[in-house]
Amino acid sequence: MLSGKKIIVCISGSIAAYKIPFLVRLLKREGAEVQVILTPFAHEFVTLLTLSTLSEKPVLTEFYEEGSGSWFSHVDLGLWADLILVAPLSANTMAKMAAGIADNLLLTTVLSARCPVYYAPAMDLDMYKHPSTQANIKTLSSFGYKLIEPAEGELASGLKGMGRLEEPENILSILKEEFLKNSAFAGKQVMVSAGPTYEAIDPVRFIGNHSSGKMGAEIALALAKNGARVELILGPTSLAIDHPLINVHHVTSAEDMFERCTSLFPESDVGIMTAAVADFRPVSGAAEKIKKESGLENLQLEPTKDILSEMGKGKRDNQLLVGFALETENEEKNALKKLQNKNLDLIVLNSLKDDGAGFGYDTNKITLLTREGNKKEYPLKSKADVATDILLAIEDLLS
Repeated sequence: MLSGKKIIVCISGSIAAYKIPFLVRLLKREGAEVQVILTPFAHEFVTLLTLSTLSEKPVLTEFYEEGSGSWFSHVDLGLWADLILVAPLSANTMAKMAAGIADNLLLTTVLSARCPVYYAPAMDLDMYKHPSTQANIKTLSSFGYKLIEPAEGELASGLKGMGRLEEPENILSILKEEFLKNSAFAGKQVMVSAGPTYEAIDPVRFIGNHSSGKMGAEIALALAKNGARVELILGPTSLAIDHPLINVHHVTSAEDMFERCTSLFPESDVGIMTAAVADFRPVSGAAEKIKKESGLENLQLEPTKDILSEMGKGKRDNQLLVGFALETENEEKNALKKLQNKNLDLIVLNSLKDDGAGFGYDTNKITLLTREGNKKEYPLKSKADVATDILLAIEDLLS
């Protein structure tokens, strides 16, 4: 959900600042780009070294770096951010924000923001209840800033009550919900097929391929993180996928996958077909294991049903259908032919000639081709990053 999002974390002078390194680490783990800004007094509670190490960026505290001539533009920072979080927010900095005072880099950056601003107060319970603090909260809310209410619990003063900074895990969930509201996939039902199919020759042997299902699994997870309800039709793989928004349907053969896909696609907003479905199957599989000494004079094959073509024929105007093309020659020509013949909106092309792409790898290199004739090539990336690129392309089509 937060992958690639630019988030500024602003820390004011409060003992609760000790929690923020944990939050920065969580944001980075989610794939966010994090810039930390401190008020001068916040230095007393948390170290620059810790925050710069976790954020992988120099921590900003002043308008310029003395001796180097480097200037840190609060305007550029305000334009750069997708979201600004002020946490912990002390009573003093809150009052300055409400009054529009701009006497440090943190306050001027907040004033320059064009993105959502969240603030999480942390102070003693009597300070939080004070009429001036409550008036300042109303003022900040009138600016459109969003309050993350403090929790109740033991405070630094030794008292117990409201004023404790919300826990990092809960703040993370709140920020993810902010981006989820604007996700094109929130509430959408998306069907994804992944993995190989096995076509039985006998109870032991089969015709199959080397697909690991990793690409489809990453797409399913990326969709779920963006709020989609995912029906994942998964061929025989060793993958274990666990997410509350992903419903996994395990299948084995091309016929199994055909039945599941054609039954689920009519109720879906988007279909993404990453599965490497066998093109042929034995005309008749042996009921018992074929013995080596008995020999096998020939193996008669017949085509499997064309799942993608069948889905393309029944696709409604308000549905999107995405296919994959793994090619070894005339790659783009064959992909475009498949795009047109199967009535696809988008096709993802990759080639076995590219090192690190194709079956079994944790990386992939793709080219995206659309019905409108648009083409976009990408360098070799992790399959998680490739999934993000594919979702962004689908998001453009949805909009």
